[in-house]
Amino acid sequence: MSIKKVFVLLLSAAFAFPMFGQDSYKVGLIGFYNLENLFDTINDPNKNDEEFLPDGKNRWNTEKYTVKLRHMSEAIATIGTYDKDDKFYVPDGVAVLGLSEMENRQVLEDLVAQPAIKDRNYQIVHYDSPDRRGVDVGLIYNPKYFKPTNTKSYPLHVPGQPEFISRDQLVVSGLFDGEKIHIIVMHWPSRYGGEKRSLPGRMAAADLCRHIADSIIADEPDAKIIMMGDYNDYPTNKSITKGLRAVGKVSDMKDGDFFNPMYELHQKGIGTNYYGDVKGVLDQTIITKALLRTDFSTYQMYKPVVHSKEFLKQHGGRYNGYPYRSFAGGVWQGGYSDHFPVYLILLKKM
Repeated sequence: MSIKKVFVLLLSAAFAFPMFGQDSYKVGLIGFYNLENLFDTINDPNKNDEEFLPDGKNRWNTEKYTVKLRHMSEAIATIGTYDKDDKFYVPDGVAVLGLSEMENRQVLEDLVAQPAIKDRNYQIVHYDSPDRRGVDVGLIYNPKYFKPTNTKSYPLHVPGQPEFISRDQLVVSGLFDGEKIHIIVMHWPSRYGGEKRSLPGRMAAADLCRHIADSIIADEPDAKIIMMGDYNDYPTNKSITKGLRAVGKVSDMKDGDFFNPMYELHQKGIGTNYYGDVKGVLDQTIITKALLRTDFSTYQMYKPVVHSKEFLKQHGGRYNGYPYRSFAGGVWQGGYSDHFPVYLILLKKM
């Protein structure tokens, strides 16, 4: 998409109105963030939270929890507020944000009450998942710009592995600045035990997401769907390209394919998570073709962004430039998360 950059014409809440050429556009931001183990300090007998207790492995306490909440809120507060390339400013930041790796709804309540984002009045969508690590997925949204009309949580089942449990997939449908949109928030099974051995879990997750999206499209052929999350696989892996049928080039799309705007970033070596010496895009925002029109008469994707601000990075040493995480090797670092947030910039011609 080639849109001539000129200047910001007007500022208004979470939607800026920049001038590209002779046209004015509204700007909307929808993103995802893996919070890296946002646990409270209270023992829940129904959760596997023993490591995150005062006497647990991580010596998790009120002080650490308070720092974690403050840091997560500071990261969220800065997502997309200013775009240095296109020179637009969005004071209210991200309007809708999918989240993963939180223990329960209460930690999200504590998060949205933090001073850095309290004024945005973020509301919460959350369901408990039967995950072995005790973490869930969720979503927060600014009610000025997004109004949910339906929410549902879908459990993940892996064929031939009845004992397998993981995060549910959360579906939130609603009106984004008056336009209907569907968001699927996910945290696919990890690579624990090895990439090949663990692949069936991610293939099952891809099948479930594909089933959910296809069901929406069956009722609404031109549905705008954003499938976001920590996929624990890269845009080039089988679960994405074959399971979900998400391609990285619009010209390669066939009927029924989804588009993965994170593919190009991954190919450029831009990472959302670094493992050893490998940096790659595990956190992805995959979309349907209804978000790829170039007339921008309705909200369309302009570009994806990895939110890798300097304060979210580690500085110095072997891991210079890596995400500044809360824990490393079981040792408290006092950072943010082992993932960078990602978001989509959506534009609509005024």
